[in-house]
Amino acid sequence: MIYSKLARLNLKFSLKNHAFIALQGACLFGINYWLVYMAEEHLTSGLVAVIFVGLIFMNVLLSALFLKYPVRKNVIIGGLIGVVGIMLIFKDELRMFDFSDNNFVSFLFAVGSVLLASSGNILSAHNQKQKLPVIQTNAFGMLYGSIIVLSIAMLSGKTISIDLNFAYLSSLAYLSIFGSIVAFTAYLNLLGKIGPDRSGYISLVMPVIALVLSTIFENYQWTIYGFIGLLLILTGILLALQRKTWVKTEQ
Repeated sequence: MIYSKLARLNLKFSLKNHAFIALQGACLFGINYWLVYMAEEHLTSGLVAVIFVGLIFMNVLLSALFLKYPVRKNVIIGGLIGVVGIMLIFKDELRMFDFSDNNFVSFLFAVGSVLLASSGNILSAHNQKQKLPVIQTNAFGMLYGSIIVLSIAMLSGKTISIDLNFAYLSSLAYLSIFGSIVAFTAYLNLLGKIGPDRSGYISLVMPVIALVLSTIFENYQWTIYGFIGLLLILTGILLALQRKTWVKTEQ
């Protein structure tokens, strides 16, 4: 908001625009993250990463239904190849998973988060089609999303507290500025340019980046399955992002 003011960007939108921005904020910047944290009370982050690969296919489905985007075969095939790659990387977590009561509820939370994140993607694409600028819609969307999550916390009886040590405050600043403002501005601009279906491939890239950082800082040991999985992910991404796309059209 401060940047928008300093840059003299327009912050005046109609009530209808605000309604769609609020929906985007709730789906993309609010409730979906709450559901992820609820899911990870019982599921490992690796399992949640596998479930989140469904964002690719959910984006394809919802963008076709609501935005009339074409279904690109290369995106579907590339997504399937990427799913196999992710499953190979996290095969141990998948092997340990069972549908106990807690795990099943957490699984539903994770699936719900994917559905909301995809809905947020589609709403952002819609808002950009309506010529709503990404930076300002992100500012209002994050504000609305934050208010919604704060309301959930208060209604749940949670106490509001903050750790004042440097490690916590610096990580919070990193997540707020680079992990949220910069990252979502870049991602949603990409979504507007290449479409929600292909931009959904970020769900394949994120766990790979996490594993690279884990290799550097946590001594993660790569296996042959990990390397094969990484190659499949890269193959799927290259296939989906190629300039000449295969489009499924009605005869």
